[in-house]
Amino acid sequence: MDMYQKRKIRAEKKNNNQEEKLTKVGINWYPGHMAKTKKQIQEDLKLIDVVIEILDARIPLSSQNPDIAEWTKNKKKIIILNKSDLADEKQNERWVEYYKKQGIVAILTDSNSGKGIPETIRQIEKIMEEDKENFSKKGRTGKSIRVMIVGIPNVGKSSFINRITKKSSTMVGNKPGVTRQKQWVRIKENIELLDTPGILWPKLEPEEVALNLAYTGTIKDDIIDKIEVAYFLLKNLLENRVDVISERYNISKEYIKETLNNEERLENENIMEIMYQIGRKRGAIVSGGKIDEAKTANIILDDFRSGKLGKITIETI
Repeated sequence: MDMYQKRKIRAEKKNNNQEEKLTKVGINWYPGHMAKTKKQIQEDLKLIDVVIEILDARIPLSSQNPDIAEWTKNKKKIIILNKSDLADEKQNERWVEYYKKQGIVAILTDSNSGKGIPETIRQIEKIMEEDKENFSKKGRTGKSIRVMIVGIPNVGKSSFINRITKKSSTMVGNKPGVTRQKQWVRIKENIELLDTPGILWPKLEPEEVALNLAYTGTIKDDIIDKIEVAYFLLKNLLENRVDVISERYNISKEYIKETLNNEERLENENIMEIMYQIGRKRGAIVSGGKIDEAKTANIILDDFRSGKLGKITIETI
């Protein structure tokens, strides 16, 4: 076995270990408070007329908790595609149509600007109007419609509620799982909202789902290896949106193409070379002229999460 073959085997093992680690993170990450939240949501659903599920418009499928879909299958539902300002506009419209074909109203929102909030209220009132007969049968005539807000951590639930209530009534933060307590909030005389803490499901499978959640910051950064997550995100973008990498980091497409097609190195080495070039361009250099991989990883992830790389949808249709 020559040196090249040995090197290839080592690189393949490293790739496999990286992917296995991310998968294990997804499988094992289920904090105790989430098990408690699960039971509380199931109990509270008995009081609810309409469920609003908030998803990340960049990863609609990965950010949709399959447990919630099962628990709420017999409830009136509205899908909120939040952070739509960070997602590709054409893909946004395709996802709205995707849910429409399933008989579900999907609304594009941006909790920071308030986009989509008036339409959300209108859709709640429309459901209430359509269900007047059922409300009457239940002896609920003239009473408020009860709405539950659900979603995984870090999709913008608290910011959404602050917008829809026109006040900062919930504790908001950038870290997953900041909103802890159950809160009823009246948004109009006839509409009451129940906020719930963000909840993930016990096994984040397949592996692609765990990666997507890591890209957007749903899985806490201190649980995973940010360098590995940034590597896989960069790999995804080089395959699907090489233009945003070229433009943001001032790296020519010719250089990227030449580097990725370098047959003297393995694929993961070529991708890491692009990552190092990003580090050089952004001054992420430590003593001895080496690239600070951790700082470079933070740059890539922060640029994606904040929209500095542009409007990007990871899950496309």
